[in-house]
Amino acid sequence: MDKKALGIDIGGTKIFYALINDKGEIISEIKKEHTPKTASEIEKKLKEIIKKYENEINIAGIATAGAVNLDNDKILSSTANMPENYRKIDFKNLSEKVKIFIENDANCAALAEHKTGVAKEYDNCVVLTLGTGVGGGIIINNELLKGKSGAAGEMHFKLSTDKKRLCTCGAYDCFEIYASGKGLQLTYKDLTGLDLTTYEIIEKYNNNEKDAINALIKWNEYIAAGALSLNNIFDTDIIALSGSMAQFCDVEFIENYVNKYTVTTKTKVKLSEAGNYAGLIGASILAFKKAYGF
Repeated sequence: MDKKALGIDIGGTKIFYALINDKGEIISEIKKEHTPKTASEIEKKLKEIIKKYENEINIAGIATAGAVNLDNDKILSSTANMPENYRKIDFKNLSEKVKIFIENDANCAALAEHKTGVAKEYDNCVVLTLGTGVGGGIIINNELLKGKSGAAGEMHFKLSTDKKRLCTCGAYDCFEIYASGKGLQLTYKDLTGLDLTTYEIIEKYNNNEKDAINALIKWNEYIAAGALSLNNIFDTDIIALSGSMAQFCDVEFIENYVNKYTVTTKTKVKLSEAGNYAGLIGASILAFKKAYGF
């Protein structure tokens, strides 16, 4: 009989969960809950969710914001969209019956893309999650790159040394502050002096407003520059673009730019295929690998 995992994806506002088989396929209804406001309430909610499925699953995997340790049971550092003390949740003891593993949500997206999505034919891939911020998951020779502590894959390398844009990490001019939704807002402001939301800029773009079009062009150039750096470092087979902002990427331009200037070998750039539930799928894939080796 196929093994089953409970996959859970914890976001700043919503928690998604479903049963996943060992092929990375969703085999139940996907359920959604609002993310509680405090760490203790989140811990209580997770215990309730897992308890519902304890008698029909072999294992559980949780995708979460923040860097996760090498044992996949503790958050090393949290993010601003999660409550205070979130990283102190005792994830490994959420259930007395089921083994639980956690992993960074961008890493989970990369695992899902590698197993079931656009990168499934390739040994080496980088998955960029483009949203309010930018996340990254890196797979080299079919293994998730974690680094010495578990925190590898952060997209805070420099695009400039001009100290023009203060990033959420506290440093200036990181890739994230140019390639994120916030980056698009700042690019539009650079061009117009106007401080609009991402949604307002996209609306203007859809209405063929010249400044919005130019902002999207420049934003894509920043993404292309970052993708070039990633390919030069990791010599990857494919770079997959995911997240809410990926739909606004000029994929052909980015791929052509990377392959024109790379000093390693050419790569492919594609939109992701794993979908909106890549986090809970990838968390389950991670759990199966850690527990059973597949």
